[in-house]
Amino acid sequence: VRLRPVSSQPKPIASKEAKAKAAAGGGKAKKKKWSKGKLKEKVNNLVLFDKPTYEKLINEVPKYKMITSSILADRLRLNSSLARKGIKLLLEQGSIRPVATHAKQGVYTRSTNQ
Repeated sequence: VRLRPVSSQPKPIASKEAKAKAAAGGGKAKKKKWSKGKLKEKVNNLVLFDKPTYEKLINEVPKYKMITSSILADRLRLNSSLARKGIKLLLEQGSIRPVATHAKQGVYTRSTNQ
C-alpha cells in the first residue's frame, strides 16, 4: 500500500473556462515592437531671399565650378524653387552658362570668356 504525500495546501480546483483558457493561451509571447524607422532631420530652408543670401548668390555662386539647384539649396539653405529662380537670374545676367539642361535638373558652370 502506497501512501500519497500530503501537501500543506490543497490544489485549487480550476473551472472549465480557466482550463480552456490556459490550454488555448499557450506561452505568453511578447508582441512585436515596430521600430520608428530612421527619421530625416528637418531642414529649415529659406523661401524668400534675404539680403545676405542674395548677395552671396550674386557674388559667390558664379565662382562655383558646378551649379545646380540642389547645390544652391544645400549650400545657401534655400528652397529648391528659390534656387531655380536664382539660377534663372544668374543666367539672365550672364554670370553662368548652361552645361546640360533637362526638365528635372539643370547643370550650369561659371561663365568664362570663350
